Amino acid sequence: MGGIIIFIPQIMILFGLITLLEDTGYMARISFLTDRVMRTVGLNGKSVMPMISGFACAVPAIMSARNIENRKERLLTILVTPLMSCSARLPVYIILTAIVIPKTYVAGFISVQGLVMMGLYLIGVVFAMAVSWVAKWFIKIKEKSFFILELPVYRAPRWKNALQTMVEKAKIFVLQAGKIILIISLVLWFLSSFGPSGRMEQVQAQYEQQLAQSNADSTLIEEQYATAKLENSYAGIMGKTIEPAIRPLGYDWKIGIALITSFAAREVFVGTMATLYSVEDDGEENLALQEKMQRATFSDGTKVFTLATGVSLMLFYVFAMQCMSTLAIVKRETRSWKWPMIQLAYMTFLAYVVSLVAYQLLK
Repeated sequence: MGGIIIFIPQIMILFGLITLLEDTGYMARISFLTDRVMRTVGLNGKSVMPMISGFACAVPAIMSARNIENRKERLLTILVTPLMSCSARLPVYIILTAIVIPKTYVAGFISVQGLVMMGLYLIGVVFAMAVSWVAKWFIKIKEKSFFILELPVYRAPRWKNALQTMVEKAKIFVLQAGKIILIISLVLWFLSSFGPSGRMEQVQAQYEQQLAQSNADSTLIEEQYATAKLENSYAGIMGKTIEPAIRPLGYDWKIGIALITSFAAREVFVGTMATLYSVEDDGEENLALQEKMQRATFSDGTKVFTLATGVSLMLFYVFAMQCMSTLAIVKRETRSWKWPMIQLAYMTFLAYVVSLVAYQLLK
């Protein structure tokens, strides 16, 4: 529950700023000003609106692409909008930035952590433009493109409206995303706490045998028992199964479990890590999740969350299509499973390759 509530301020700020842009009448002018640039990559000035909305959530952003008259430009907009870093990715960026990026300042006042966060958002925009430019050569739809837009008058923002939107979006996050996170956390707790009876009995027997020794360090044995129990649980078996595929990216089996569960919603990553590390600590909440993740190690004693792993994981979340709702809405808008499957394939490929390169360069 704490993992859900802690991110409300950031999400409210994000939606508040977007609402102010819309309320002043400037958002429509952004479409007009960027039309020429967007056309060079196969898009339209109206594509900017869905793409900016994608910073909040890809689902309504993709639905808003309906006002693009040209079918090819509408399809390209739908295909690249999920590359915008939505608010669901924000909790992942925040916790990973806090763990692996030093809290230092450039010129005494510019935060390095802030620059990294801004860089993640910019990378999504740049790659969205690049993907659109490549895809425009492969989508063979011949249709004349027009750009007709009514510009609203400039006006002072309605602060009450912005405040209402912020509160409303925070409620939606807590009640809708929060429910998903809570349900997945409960399922994950079960998968992390129980496993095949043979394996769990063997772990229990080893624990009792070690505890019976006269010179045994009970604290150390408790820690080893919690780790062994988690590794042999159903969740541990799932994570270990995919670990060979994600190990080149610097990830361990726990991160593997988080990648699987976050396909329901990206922000589930934080709840998953909190559940896994809480289970391993046998319910003791004396350390914050950030501290637990910083202390995490591989079996050889090396740290899991190094700069290389953290940057690799953040880049993976920039590019990966980890939201089933987005795939469902793309299917509905395109009336075919062809385009959501193409979208899933190219985004997963991009995420894996970019993360792999980043990790191998930084390690």
